[in-house]
Amino acid sequence: MPTAALPKISAGQPFPLSRTSGLPCRSTRGTSQGDLYVLTRFLLATALLCTPTALFAQAAATATRPLSLQVGAGFSNADSGYRYIPGRVNGTTIYADLDLARHLGVEGEFRYLKDGRTGAYEKTYEIGPRYSLHYNRFSPYAKGLYGRGVFNFTPDSVPSEFVVQANLAYNLLAVGGGVDYRLLSHVNLRGEYEYQHWFGFPNFPDFIDVPKGLHPSIITVGGAYHF
Repeated sequence: MPTAALPKISAGQPFPLSRTSGLPCRSTRGTSQGDLYVLTRFLLATALLCTPTALFAQAAATATRPLSLQVGAGFSNADSGYRYIPGRVNGTTIYADLDLARHLGVEGEFRYLKDGRTGAYEKTYEIGPRYSLHYNRFSPYAKGLYGRGVFNFTPDSVPSEFVVQANLAYNLLAVGGGVDYRLLSHVNLRGEYEYQHWFGFPNFPDFIDVPKGLHPSIITVGGAYHF
């Protein structure tokens, strides 16, 4: 049976839209290598930014609290914010914190959440300022992050009348807070909550009449090594 030729897509040209849903229909094949490349660049950039200042802080003896760096990972449980994923999803968070002063610092974060029933997943790359306080072993903090979120649609994660399989990225803002607990001199435990807003995320089937956006909320527990 003859099939219609697929349209060619040049760089910078929008993805073709489904005639039914208006959603992009792009195959996700071959994205794993691209995802690994982006994550590698993200972590490398964070390391390059943090390492020189952390080394300088260790070498400089001052009367004030020196710069400090911690790198950690955690288990995350989230409400994905997506109406066609029932229940909560689990995943992994990797983070790095560079404290520039006693209370002010910068955080970089990568998170991967996947729904095992539909195969849909969310990935985020975020960076932004962090404000912390210090009470003996406890360091509560608040943060505001900006970044990029990737959502992978699958056939099982959309209504049956839609035929969509795409891996699409959206800008996002996030706010959150938590507490670090100093278990050992170089080991911190963490518990935190984060709320995200993804801009332009489609809400279908009535995506035209409903304001676009995705609002995941995530709880993370983990630990970090403090250099």
